[in-house]
Amino acid sequence: MIKFQYNKTSLQTLDKQLKTRVRALPTIKNKESALRSEVKKAKEVADEFNDKLSATLNGLNEMLQLYDEYRPDLITIKDVSMTVKKIAGVRTPVLDNVEYEIKDFSLFNAPGWFLDGIQHVKEVINIALEGELYRRKMELLDRARKKTTQKVNLYEKVQIPGFQEAIRKIKRFLEDEENLSKSAQKIVKTRKVMEDEV
Repeated sequence: MIKFQYNKTSLQTLDKQLKTRVRALPTIKNKESALRSEVKKAKEVADEFNDKLSATLNGLNEMLQLYDEYRPDLITIKDVSMTVKKIAGVRTPVLDNVEYEIKDFSLFNAPGWFLDGIQHVKEVINIALEGELYRRKMELLDRARKKTTQKVNLYEKVQIPGFQEAIRKIKRFLEDEENLSKSAQKIVKTRKVMEDEV
């Protein structure tokens, strides 16, 4: 419910707020559309990484028997560096680099496939991280899209019609007040004329 007073100052204030919202609405709608599109893209890329991860793990299936010899502490993630990219005003994460720490092991005593195994583990981790970042990106963009949709609905369905109705009421009130004032002036004038004639 929009609060207002029946005067010209309130009328001007409401008119200004109405114009601001009417001007902002197309921009907010464009932002909503852009966010909707970006959410869809991020979901598609996240799904692609999910499929790629499944395909990579399936490709390594035959080698999994060998991983009994593999030491899980052989490779650890030392650092993950990310940057932030703004999409339609929303800060989203972008993976820059993953730094790994590989424990020393003897190339002579370890199985020959250890080096390839390390590369496979790195590949799986990179794919999983990228997929997770795109899911996070999708969530952030979708949350922003929902807020933007709420704002569009608020402007379109509540505030703009509310301001228009309030302005209409104030204008009617001021017109009625002016008409009453004119009528009162006419009555006073007519009485004065009648009194002067008597």
